[in-house]
Amino acid sequence: GRGPPLRRPPPPMLDSREDEALWLYPQPEGSFSLLWDHSMCADNLKGAEVRELMGKAFRGPLVPVQQQQVLAELEGDAKLVYHCGLTPKRLPDLVENNPVIAIEVLLKLMSSSQLTDYFSVLVNMDISLHSMEVVNRLTTAVDLPTEFVHLYISNCISSCESIKDRYMQNRLVRLGCGFF
Repeated sequence: GRGPPLRRPPPPMLDSREDEALWLYPQPEGSFSLLWDHSMCADNLKGAEVRELMGKAFRGPLVPVQQQQVLAELEGDAKLVYHCGLTPKRLPDLVENNPVIAIEVLLKLMSSSQLTDYFSVLVNMDISLHSMEVVNRLTTAVDLPTEFVHLYISNCISSCESIKDRYMQNRLVRLGCGFF
């Protein structure tokens, strides 16, 4: 079994000098303030609303009120564009369903390190009226890399050559002439 409890004397107190205990109370009590980030762990309702609307924007066209809400929220918070759910892989869906939002999002991503990934997807996606509109608006708004514009024009030309529908071919050619 168990034996009787072992009794030991407490260790002696260590004498300390006055300057050794300074770290316990670095400032006089009450002279410091607690810093707290109240936005930390707070439910970001605006961000959640924009993410939800962007999810809908990838799947289909938004109604004008929803489109304006997304654009206003993106305008109000510059960093929201990085948390709205857009990835290079999802860009073609946004371009086809909501080109106006795609334009604004790409303009906000101009300083992003992922911009080349978005441009690569834009160049390689199927040429359509919406994709041409997005690139056309981007070229008028900012200076795009020359190699991107040349590659996009080259893809437009080859895409226009392969279209069998004359009406659609004429529309794409007319819109493509805007790049020259």
